[in-house]
Amino acid sequence: MHNPDTQGAKPGTAVQGTQEEWLNRYGSSLMGVFGAPQRVLVRGSGCYVEDADGKQYLDLLGGIAVNSLGHAHPALVAAVSDQLATLGHVSNFFTSLPQVELAERLLALADAPQGSKVFFANSGAEANEAAFKLARRNSDPAAGRTRILALEGAFHGRTLGALALTAKPAYREPFEPLPGGVEHLPFGDVDALLAAVDETVAAVFLEPIQGEAGVRMLPEGYLQAAREATRAAGALLVIDEVQTGIGRTGKWFASEGVLPDAMTLAKGLGGGFPVGAMITFGERTSGLLAAGMHGTTFGGNPVAAAAALATLSALETSEALAKVRATGDYLRRELAALDFVAEVRGEGLLIGIDLVDEVAPAVVAAALEAGYIINSTGPATLRLAPPLILTPEQAGTFLNALPGILRAARDAAPTTPDSVSGATGTTTEGKP
Repeated sequence: MHNPDTQGAKPGTAVQGTQEEWLNRYGSSLMGVFGAPQRVLVRGSGCYVEDADGKQYLDLLGGIAVNSLGHAHPALVAAVSDQLATLGHVSNFFTSLPQVELAERLLALADAPQGSKVFFANSGAEANEAAFKLARRNSDPAAGRTRILALEGAFHGRTLGALALTAKPAYREPFEPLPGGVEHLPFGDVDALLAAVDETVAAVFLEPIQGEAGVRMLPEGYLQAAREATRAAGALLVIDEVQTGIGRTGKWFASEGVLPDAMTLAKGLGGGFPVGAMITFGERTSGLLAAGMHGTTFGGNPVAAAAALATLSALETSEALAKVRATGDYLRRELAALDFVAEVRGEGLLIGIDLVDEVAPAVVAAALEAGYIINSTGPATLRLAPPLILTPEQAGTFLNALPGILRAARDAAPTTPDSVSGATGTTTEGKP
């Protein structure tokens, strides 16, 4: 029964119940695939969020690279509200103005040639499922063209096709046998790539930067080598920009300069509203999936499309990409100067930090206590993926607090590694 006294908080309203009470209710009602939540968040504004007990946090994770414009951005709120009040949903028997406009905008941003198309989905995993089916359509079993290549450390999602492309055994093994034909090559090894790509390969899937694996960047020239090898062999090059796309690296796409056969997007595209997309480049690739071969109920929903259009417009009109580059450069430079940091990687506002000690989960827990949201992708690696509107001043507060956070983590780590590892989300990605 609807009970207004137990509903979530709205701006300016008090939360009914304590955080502990809400966490107990969570444990009693939601499937435990994410482990116990770290906090119950009730509202956000800009780069800050607030929990059910009224504590504020600087969000340096952005919903795992999703909240491009931060929280409650006026342009996004207005676009979603206006569109929902106008036309909320239509089936795929029809289209809407925002859907068409968003497809045109993405094709223009990607500098896609004539004949290129867009397929809209609801998440990164679904976009990669579409790309997996695209790869299958480029297969020719009679000629032996059935192999699909991905990289060690890859994360492409948790649905079965996307999971087959994902490399982490802990994600894969509970659900085997997975769709077959996928092989994983050594990360960043151009010679291994060139040796593997031949006429038996239907597609190669690559992330320009592997976020789940700790923000690992492909070596310079790797994507171009993959482009040339796949083109020569008749294989598709599919670039997964789910985490790196839409300004995250300070460019619209991290793979800028390399024209793939397909690109997948999600996360930051909707600024917090669920939306995914696959862009196919050129007439041949775009013709591989014909009417009836694939579909979705909610993909291209007018509200999702309006949210994405508002996100793109806000990023275009605020010089956001230049600011992302400047703030990212500042963060990486200052982080690299800290004694307890072994290495800093990344581009723009996607940053991986390797610590000298294997205390990353404890650092995440200590940072949360200090009012900062980050996450760990391994025992010694932290990841930052804040809203693209993060200012240098906000970043500076974290840099100033980090030495004290690390001291607290070192004190806690010997006695609490098991208790904090589940809470920090080392199983990190949100693709379903």
